[in-house]
Amino acid sequence: MEVAEKVVEGKSVADTTFRTIPSFKLLNQDSAVVTEKDFDGTIYVADFFFTSCPTICPVMHRNLLKIYKKYEGNPEVKLASHTIDVKYDTPSRMKAYADKLGVKGTQWEYLWGSRDEIYTLAERNYLAAAQEDKNAPGGFVHGGYLTLVDKEKRIRGVYDGTDDADVKKLLADMDILLGEYKQ
Repeated sequence: MEVAEKVVEGKSVADTTFRTIPSFKLLNQDSAVVTEKDFDGTIYVADFFFTSCPTICPVMHRNLLKIYKKYEGNPEVKLASHTIDVKYDTPSRMKAYADKLGVKGTQWEYLWGSRDEIYTLAERNYLAAAQEDKNAPGGFVHGGYLTLVDKEKRIRGVYDGTDDADVKKLLADMDILLGEYKQ
């Protein structure tokens, strides 16, 4: 969320603006094309990870699995995990990863694209850290954050995906957001 100054009736006021997610075209774990339109009518949680991560990704994905299980079958909720290891994490490798977690269908999309596409989405749009670094564990620097996006593709919150209390807050905020759409 950003704060912008606006002039309203001759007075300067602070106005809250939400960062929005732009158009994209990536491949999922089934090698099917996925665009932002596949998330129309849903709220979703996005993250940036890699399947061979030796540090935070396994914890993040255990927590995302809790979200997946809570909302499984709910057409208003999706998850979007973007790989930052585009050389190793091919769609078929991410399919095997999803199968290992017990994830079925496309409610949880594992997304693959070019290095530039993924890193630009991460850094410019989701405000997430994602970069190659041969000195980092697994060869990549990335944050363990889960980003909540509303039905208008606006970022509504960012949560530490490795912290149980923060993940509980994310789940509560998802319920609140879904409730807002029912009114």
